[in-house]
Amino acid sequence: MSELKVLQFGEGNFLRCYIDWMVQKMNDNAGFQGEVQIIQPRGTEFGASSRAVNARGGRYHTCLRGLLGGKTVEELEEITCVRGVDLSQNVEKYAAEPSLRFVVSNTTEAGIQYVKGQDTFPAKVLRLLKARRAAGLGGLVFIPCELIERNGEALKRCVLQHCGDDGDAALAEWIEKECVFCSTLVDRIVAGRPDPESAERYAKQLGEKDDALVCGEPFHFLAVQPPAGYDLESEFPLKKAGVNVVYTDDLQPYRTRKVRFLNATHTTMVYLGLEKGFTEVAQCIEDPEFNKFVRQVVFDEIFPTVDLPDAEKREFAESVLERFANPFAHHQLSSIALNTVAKWKTRCLPVICDYYRLTGKMPEAMIKGYDAIARHYDNAK
Repeated sequence: MSELKVLQFGEGNFLRCYIDWMVQKMNDNAGFQGEVQIIQPRGTEFGASSRAVNARGGRYHTCLRGLLGGKTVEELEEITCVRGVDLSQNVEKYAAEPSLRFVVSNTTEAGIQYVKGQDTFPAKVLRLLKARRAAGLGGLVFIPCELIERNGEALKRCVLQHCGDDGDAALAEWIEKECVFCSTLVDRIVAGRPDPESAERYAKQLGEKDDALVCGEPFHFLAVQPPAGYDLESEFPLKKAGVNVVYTDDLQPYRTRKVRFLNATHTTMVYLGLEKGFTEVAQCIEDPEFNKFVRQVVFDEIFPTVDLPDAEKREFAESVLERFANPFAHHQLSSIALNTVAKWKTRCLPVICDYYRLTGKMPEAMIKGYDAIARHYDNAK
């Protein structure tokens, strides 16, 4: 018998194809038996995504499509763990659910911020916790998915700042003692709604039209940094369910791994790809000569600068190349090329510096990519 265990701030495609998909895996494979209540964090009326989910009683499908282990996959899965979507002004009513234990969120990078006197996401969390304590129930575990460093620590800090504005020292003490704030690094590309042709094909396959169906890539990864002494897996059995999760006391190596292998490679290859007449990332990977160049960037130059075990790095690097080759993604080089100079400084320059420090040489392929960037901006003068 399932019961409400997860309150989710964020009704968008990412969480529905990522966290809710994981909860479904835990229900199916690890005996979690949990339901998710989604909260639309903004607005006083339901948006299109919320209406689509509610019209189906919370049930919808994910379609994971791309390359996995060298094979093209396109898998439809039904998500049955979601109760539905509610509005944030109603959040207090869920505080009295005894089975509620976890709060997940994706309110964008701007969501976790403190603004005195405003009903920010952390202020909504404080309302939830105030009602929870008043009901005489235990604290909650927070698993934010916003793409900021130390997102759990940031959320806790903002919640306590709002609590300080209320002058409620007893509530602040209860939060410190009873609640758990985990930090995370999330990774999955979620495209959202399928194109019309695919949507029609999926409707025939399912025997119904699903306006809440969401598409994502097969690859997924979650790194979690719980507070010292707290065992998240014992309550939220992600690993047992087969989810690609790592529990760590330091997220930085995994953040560096993602930024360097995926983002720095994108930035290095983008203008060389455009010079060769390619328009999408997958076209670059399909071309044998360009594929060789990309592999040199990834395995010869970035690989030694990432401080993780070689086997772990190699597995991730190969998965990145599969993601680049995803025939469903249609990832435009023109979109990657936006703000290239700023991206190069934060993504590529640290790799070049570390590579030179380690080898005493410059990384030839990455410098070749830089030269293409310089040619573009020189020609644009």
